[in-house]
Amino acid sequence: MHALVVYESMYGNTRLIAEAVARGLTAHAKVDTTEVAVAPKEIPADIDLLVVGGPTHAFSMSRLSTREDARRDGAIGTAATGIREWIDGLGPQRPPIRVATFDTKVAKPRLPGSAARSALRKLRRLGFTPLAPAHTFLVEGKSGPLLPGQEDAATGWGEKLSASVVDRL
Repeated sequence: MHALVVYESMYGNTRLIAEAVARGLTAHAKVDTTEVAVAPKEIPADIDLLVVGGPTHAFSMSRLSTREDARRDGAIGTAATGIREWIDGLGPQRPPIRVATFDTKVAKPRLPGSAARSALRKLRRLGFTPLAPAHTFLVEGKSGPLLPGQEDAATGWGEKLSASVVDRL
């Protein structure tokens, strides 16, 4: 099995989660992990599982304006490209590429909305097959850090995803 993890990270927290998910996926898969700005414009033919993650900004996936706001607040991530734009650039997909999505968001205050749910809806419309519900990992504040145990939880989630794909192949 071959998995591709594509992530967007402004403060580094989502990158840490993406790397932890990738570690979990290696239980049953060869894994490529890439930041969204350099992600492939088309999903390679040998990919069995796509995992997409990004931070929740303004109740959904980031936009150019929310990324620019984050950069003004000290974020180091790219401002030009996010998972929203990357997904919008993908065309309809050949079945059955399975997909899972995750996001990071602040633990308090607990706000509605989810980048992962929005991304999963867009990817489903393109023909991807959801493997699991959208998953959220929590950070202490806008810039983090991750809450204790979130990296371990992400590794475990990745292991479960890879086992689930293997069971379905």
